[in-house]
Amino acid sequence: MEPEKQVEEALDKMNIKYQLVHHPVAHTTEEADHFIEGIEGVRTKTMFLTNKKKTACYLLVMDDAQRLDFRQFEELTGAKRPKMGHDDLLAEKLGLEPGIVSIFGLLNNKEHDVQVYFDKAILSEKRMSFHPNINTSTIFVDSDDVLRFVENLGYDYQVLNLEA
Repeated sequence: MEPEKQVEEALDKMNIKYQLVHHPVAHTTEEADHFIEGIEGVRTKTMFLTNKKKTACYLLVMDDAQRLDFRQFEELTGAKRPKMGHDDLLAEKLGLEPGIVSIFGLLNNKEHDVQVYFDKAILSEKRMSFHPNINTSTIFVDSDDVLRFVENLGYDYQVLNLEA
């Protein structure tokens, strides 16, 4: 099944409303922003991280305009020397390619072994935007529904205060 259709079916099954915008391939969030200009919703950055030994994986959702302080993430989560997850591990755990990482990759995490984190600041936004596991569309979902999506998949999540 096409990645976008997989996301749509999951959201429909959970009765979660969304707005889907089709556009040309966007390799960066800056490119995607040009295609979705004027549409309400915070632009997210979803980061796939791992600890130094690659024994734990993390998915962090934060505002795209914010930079991650890896030391702060380590202090808040207890993750040992967190770093960006390698492409092969990203593909194995979430079935995604670099540049297309989103919360919807959890649909492909069969082991349910990825820990989910949200930055507190982003949860105050009404809507969030993500790639629906493909970079030719952007999907907008109410923030409360994003959390419900994660819970419906059987994941717990933690909220971090990443503001310095």
